[in-house]
Amino acid sequence: MTAHTPPVPAPSGRVLLAAPRGYCAGVERAVAAVERALEKYGPPVYVRKQIVHNTHVIRTLERKGAVFVEETDDVPEGGTVLFSAHGVAPEVHEQAAARRLTAIDATCPLVTKVHREALRFAEEGYDILLIGHEGHEEVIGTMGEAPDRVQLVDGPDAVDGVCVRDERRVVWLSQTTLSVDETMETVERLRERFPALVSPPSDDICYATQNRQLAVRQLAADCELVIVVGSRNSSNSARLAEVALQAGAAASYLVDSAQEAREEWLRGVSTVGVTSGASVPDVLVDELLVWLAGRGYADVGIVTATEERQRFALPRELARS
Repeated sequence: MTAHTPPVPAPSGRVLLAAPRGYCAGVERAVAAVERALEKYGPPVYVRKQIVHNTHVIRTLERKGAVFVEETDDVPEGGTVLFSAHGVAPEVHEQAAARRLTAIDATCPLVTKVHREALRFAEEGYDILLIGHEGHEEVIGTMGEAPDRVQLVDGPDAVDGVCVRDERRVVWLSQTTLSVDETMETVERLRERFPALVSPPSDDICYATQNRQLAVRQLAADCELVIVVGSRNSSNSARLAEVALQAGAAASYLVDSAQEAREEWLRGVSTVGVTSGASVPDVLVDELLVWLAGRGYADVGIVTATEERQRFALPRELARS
């Protein structure tokens, strides 16, 4: 008789799915603004920078007729241009006006709030310490509101290099998509140097960033592996992968889609945590869940940190009558 080797059974594991996850109100508004502009003005509609930091979203909008450019100079004179959810400096608005562009500002209202805070504190004579990542579009836009008053502080290690005019008039603001824990560590380091440091009137890190980090913290300790769906250039997505490790997961990975997931990550793993950044459409998470189910992880439980009901109206130029 020929010996028969039984097939190796598929692993039987579970998935903990974070809630909330995916699109926030600012991203939903920005993507809808591009779609509505295409409907109202017809293609091509130009978008300065990526409307949101997600590869799938950009490719989808390109297929509908959106053209993504780096600067307003790349838009034909008299054309229509949208500014991304990350915000722009005042000089970008001036450049658009000089080229007679129909400019539609899709900046997230929560980013606009930080811009207004920067402008107000600058007018009151404060030095503004902006906690954020160098080169990020949101940081560039905020610093442009008062370039002679805003100084970037890129994490706790940058605090020692900060110089201010008057230690009695110093305020901190932050990029909206940072890790809450790292931001507060930076604030504490700043406060040690500048005891009179003023905080913003309300939290600058957006509700969606905080909620998604909270959900990851709640599930990570029960997971050997956390997979975050999001693009590499998405700050809030990258922070989720970091938070997962800090909260107890043995491993975490950031993937643009299920196509980037690897079976070797699942070895010895009984529970996989799944979440997505604030610029990620649900379809990408659904595809990852299908991929996991096909490898024995079909039992899905929801870990709910809070519920979100925030909505933002479209820019006034695109509002329907």
